[in-house]
Amino acid sequence: MIIRPRRLRSTPTIREMVRETTLSVKDFICPIFVKHGYLKRDPIFSMPGQYQFSVDTIVEEAEELWGLGIPSVILFGLPDKKDATGSSSWAEGGIVQAAIAAIKERLPEMVVITDVCLCEYTDHGHCGVIKNNKVDNDATLVLLARQAVSHARAGADFVAPSDMMDGRVAVIRKALDRENFQDTGILSYAVKYASAFYGPFREAADSAPQFGDRASYQMDPANALEALKEAELDMEEGADIIMVKPAMPYLDIITKVREISLVPLAAYNVSGEYSMVKAAELHGWIDGKRVMMEMLTSIKRAGADLILSYFAKDAARALNF
Repeated sequence: MIIRPRRLRSTPTIREMVRETTLSVKDFICPIFVKHGYLKRDPIFSMPGQYQFSVDTIVEEAEELWGLGIPSVILFGLPDKKDATGSSSWAEGGIVQAAIAAIKERLPEMVVITDVCLCEYTDHGHCGVIKNNKVDNDATLVLLARQAVSHARAGADFVAPSDMMDGRVAVIRKALDRENFQDTGILSYAVKYASAFYGPFREAADSAPQFGDRASYQMDPANALEALKEAELDMEEGADIIMVKPAMPYLDIITKVREISLVPLAAYNVSGEYSMVKAAELHGWIDGKRVMMEMLTSIKRAGADLILSYFAKDAARALNF
């Protein structure tokens, strides 16, 4: 007797009925970049279709995303000045703080998440305070907590520490609670690898390190068990959601972390993953829409509950229409 699995693939309707993994627009968190100025919508050369927005135009972008059914954004700020400690990152009138307030005023139900890190705000481009030519972990924690509290005060629903300093989730949680922001959640970049896939982001956020690299605090791409340790530590410290970054080269890590996680799991479909698809599509080498949907489905299939992706708007249109 021949076993015929093809019977369950024979028509589009049957395939949809038995499909094991389903994408929804509600799965997406859309990263967007905000800068000073007015009527700014500056294209990011290495990320076709992505822009740096001023506060007024970022609200328009958020409205478009909300209209497509995308429930959440994560904000990255480009300050007008940088210094050794990234002090503009916690300024009351800082660029991210202004964007949070503007979006929440127009779209109070949209979930606004903020990246908490110093790399975009420091003149040296590293994610923490530099002492003796190294990133000082514990000195950095104090500043990350100040940044997180300032975002909560502006109205952020979640803060997302991406710096990979040891102990930062606990310190941020304590600071938020102390300032009566008990309802502000933490989406932790729990498992963040020192990846070459971040290249386009560093143009978008103007955050390239001015010396050395980030391998002393981001994870070694060869390590898997370490990912479980990092995830467990962040959950113990109070993370409400944890994240694996990047997504596509680390689908195995997403699956491993999903198996131990008692909180929702996010995965970041990062800039390099996006830009490779866009570049190949522009050359006519691939069907960009199909590759996009296959990538996003694979991330969901691997175990991610939420997907941060620059494809969010394109994917939402594909799913809706």
